[in-house]
Amino acid sequence: MELAKKQILLISPRGFCAGVTRAIDVVLETLKKYGPPVYVKHEIVHNKHVIEDLKSKGTIFIEDLEDAPNDRPLIFSAHGVSKEIVKQAQNKNAIIIDATCPLVTKVHIQAEKFFKKGYKIVLIGHKDHPEVEGTMGQLPQGSIILVESIVDVDKLNFGTGDSLAYITQTTLSVDDTDEIINKLIEKYPNIQSSPKEDICYATTNRQNAIKAFSNKCDAFIVVGSKNSSNSNRLVEVAINSGCENSRLLENVDQLNLDEYEDSSTIGISSGASVPDQLVHAVIRKFKKNFNVNVEISMYGEEKISFKLPKELR
Repeated sequence: MELAKKQILLISPRGFCAGVTRAIDVVLETLKKYGPPVYVKHEIVHNKHVIEDLKSKGTIFIEDLEDAPNDRPLIFSAHGVSKEIVKQAQNKNAIIIDATCPLVTKVHIQAEKFFKKGYKIVLIGHKDHPEVEGTMGQLPQGSIILVESIVDVDKLNFGTGDSLAYITQTTLSVDDTDEIINKLIEKYPNIQSSPKEDICYATTNRQNAIKAFSNKCDAFIVVGSKNSSNSNRLVEVAINSGCENSRLLENVDQLNLDEYEDSSTIGISSGASVPDQLVHAVIRKFKKNFNVNVEISMYGEEKISFKLPKELR
């Protein structure tokens, strides 16, 4: 029987960003330098495959600092942590290594600058996301107001004499964030922003790539973990850009080929913390069951890299 034909658009850029590469390298280099076990506050990046791989090498992921012995290395995840966590760690742990993405650190520094100038700060982001918790924890409680939607902007009641500024989480939907920013500017025309956009280059690039190609697709797959903010945003972007049949897959085990019987063109991308082998496993499964032509759909190149922390250089 002749296999049905499928066209797969493999979207690029996709997968690991510079911050994720650096964070994983931090854990691997720390294991090399100090031997296992090493402890990481929160998942180093939001991808189960990466986490399980690092666990197998001797990494222990914790939420409570009390679970880390004071004679073993403690690593802060790529999402960043509050100043209170840093202080607790410094009082307890001999070896601390910070794997916070430099682009998240940039937002922390900007928040401090605004605070020192007397601005009241609005943070656009998702409640309970570790990056948001870390950013809000850079300043005294109450200094930063979290806004998740346009509805939250309507609820803001700053005075006419208040100096205002906004910052954003680095992994948001560019379009949704623009809507919230426009609403903020409409309500508070003098509100200040970071000199450079806070949403990171990798988030923006992956969203733009999907926007460029998803309307050519009958179905779209984003490989990524459910707790990954940037992966979830990619699914939303694919849907909003014209491909309603778009979904998030953790890995190839979640791929039900029956759902793609009627799809002739399938787009595939992945979140910024996803190893490319997970994407290629999905393609291999398609190839076993269909006559597949894979077309690389490029939307610009990424050449950014970040240095390791000085403790590991």
